[in-house]
Amino acid sequence: MDVVQIAPPVAFPASECQQTLMVHSFAWSYGKPFAASYQPPACSFNRVTLNFTVTSSGRQFDRLAIMYLTDTEIWRTSTAEPTANGIIWTYIKDVSNYLALWRHPQKLIFDLGNLIDSTYTGPFNTTLTATFFTTPEQPAPANVIIPVSARRSSQNQSSAFSVPEVPAVSSLTIPRNTKRAVFSISACGQADEEFWWSNALSSLTGTYQNNTLLGFSPFREVQLLIDGKLAGVVWPFPVIFTGGVVPGFWRPIVGIDAYDLREDEIDVTPWLGVLSDGKEHVFEILIRGIVDDGQGGAVLSSVGNYWVVTGKLFLWLDPPGAVTRGSVPVFNAPDPTLVVSSAITQKPDGGNDTFTQKAYAQRQFSLAADITTTSGRKRATWSQSLSFTNDGWYGDDGNAQVNTQLTSGNEASGSGYTRRFSYPLYVESFVKTEKSSRNLSIDAVMDRIKDVTVVGRSAFPTGLESFDDGPFEGSRLRTRQNGSASYMSVPSQNRSSSWGGTEQTLSFWGLQAGSAADGALEQNDQVDLYWRHALAINGSIVDDSDAGANRVPYQIQTPIAGQNSGELRMEFPVFIGPVVPGRRPHIA
Repeated sequence: MDVVQIAPPVAFPASECQQTLMVHSFAWSYGKPFAASYQPPACSFNRVTLNFTVTSSGRQFDRLAIMYLTDTEIWRTSTAEPTANGIIWTYIKDVSNYLALWRHPQKLIFDLGNLIDSTYTGPFNTTLTATFFTTPEQPAPANVIIPVSARRSSQNQSSAFSVPEVPAVSSLTIPRNTKRAVFSISACGQADEEFWWSNALSSLTGTYQNNTLLGFSPFREVQLLIDGKLAGVVWPFPVIFTGGVVPGFWRPIVGIDAYDLREDEIDVTPWLGVLSDGKEHVFEILIRGIVDDGQGGAVLSSVGNYWVVTGKLFLWLDPPGAVTRGSVPVFNAPDPTLVVSSAITQKPDGGNDTFTQKAYAQRQFSLAADITTTSGRKRATWSQSLSFTNDGWYGDDGNAQVNTQLTSGNEASGSGYTRRFSYPLYVESFVKTEKSSRNLSIDAVMDRIKDVTVVGRSAFPTGLESFDDGPFEGSRLRTRQNGSASYMSVPSQNRSSSWGGTEQTLSFWGLQAGSAADGALEQNDQVDLYWRHALAINGSIVDDSDAGANRVPYQIQTPIAGQNSGELRMEFPVFIGPVVPGRRPHIA
C-alpha cells in the first residue's frame, strides 16, 4: 500500500548526478542513528533534492525522524504506521537552502528511533538519495549556517534537545561581516505534549476524581531569546502524526506536514549591531504554555514532557574584511494578552460531569535597529502580530473531547519578507472502554486547514523553484483535510480495525508583483500553479485528481494512488494498556 502526503510537486532532473546517502533498516534503533561520511559530488550544482523511500510491514508505532549534516538539522519527518501486508512511501524534499553545507564534507546523521519486540514487529527499511543539479536564477542561499543544537555528531548521536528537561541553548560567534541573519526553529511536541492543542487549562487538570488531565492549556509559544532578551516567537502548526486521534484518518493519506515538518523563521538582522562584535552571544529556545489560577488569571509557563527542538542561523555575508555595525535594537514587546475561562457541570451525585474551557492569546512584537553594511545604512526591522483562540469541551472523565482552535498571524521584516498564516483546527473524539472486556472504541471527526502566504525572500524554498512560470514575488499554499474515522480493539480476540474517510484539497499559487502577505489578495494577484484533490475511504484512495503538474520542469514527484485491497476495514494492532482519561490513545 502506498501511503502519501499531499504536497506540491518537487522538480529535479532524471539524469543529473545522484548520490545514495543511506540504505538502512531501522529496527531496534533508539540511541543508534545511522551515521556515515558525506562527500560532495564531482558535478557542479546549485540545487539539491532528497528522495526518501521507506517500506515497512508488521506492527509499529509512528516514529519521529531527523536528518542532520553534522550538527545541523536538515529535515524532520515521521513515519507512517505499517500493516501486516506492508506499506511504502516516497517523499521528495528541496534542500537547496543548505548549499553551504552540501558543498563541503559532512557527517550525515539520520536518527529514527524504533524498537522491535514480540509486540512491535515492523522495521523501517529506508533509502535516501540526493540529486544535485543546476538551474538558472536561483536566489543566493546563506553563506554560513550555524546550528543551535546539542552538537553530538562526534558521538554519532542526534543533536536535538529534549525541552524542558534539556535547555535548548548555545553560545555562538558569528562572522563580523554578516549583512543578513535569519533564525529558524524546528520544534514538535512528544509524549504528554504531542496533543498540546487538546490539553486542559492547568486549573482543570484535577476535574475528574483520580484522573489527571494533561495541562498547561492548549496554547503553545516557542520563544527565541538572544542574550536573555526576546527576539521573536513561533506559534506552531498542530501536526498530527499517523497514530494520532484515530489511525483510520491517516492511511493512505497522512496528516498535513507529517512527512515534512516545516520550520518557522525569525529575522534577526536587527541584532547585527550587537552580534557582529566578534564575541559569543547566547541563543536559547523556550517552549511556553499557560498556567492559570482558575479565577481568570493566566501567565506563560514552562510545559510538560517534552518538545524536540533545534534551531539554526542562516547568515549572508559581505566581502571579507567588512564589519557590520549598528545600533542596539529598540523593542516594542509587551507581554501577550492571555484570557482564559471555564465552567463545570455537576452530576446528580455531585461529581464533575462536563466542563468547557476557553483560551485566548494575542501578541504584538516588533524591534528595529539601524544597520550599516557595505551597501550603506538601512533600517532593519522584525514585527509579528499573532492571535490564538481555543474552545474546548470535555466529558466522560476526559475521554470525550471537542476542540475548536484557530492560530493566525502576520509577520514582516525590513528586507521585504512577509508571511501570513492561518491554522484552523476542529477535532472531536470519543473514547470508550468496556471495563469487563477491555474492548476499546474511538470515534472521531476532524477538519483542519493550513494556509500560508509568503512574499519576499525566505531562508527556505517556497515551492516556486519547481515551476518555470513566474517570476513571482511570493507564494500561497492552502490545504484542507477533513474526515471521520473509527477504531475498535477487541483484546480477547487479538483483533482490531480502523476505518473511515479523509478528504484533502491542496492549492498552490504564485503571487504577482504587488501582492502583500499582510493584506487582502485580489483574485488576479494569484496564478494557479498546482491543485490536487484526493479522497480516501477505508484504506483506499477512491478519487485522486490534480492540475498543474505539467508546468513543472524536469521530473516530478508523481501522485500515487493507494491500491484497493478489497477490504472494508484496515487492520491495526490491538491497543494494549489502559486508556488514561484526557490522554488521546496513540495507537500502533
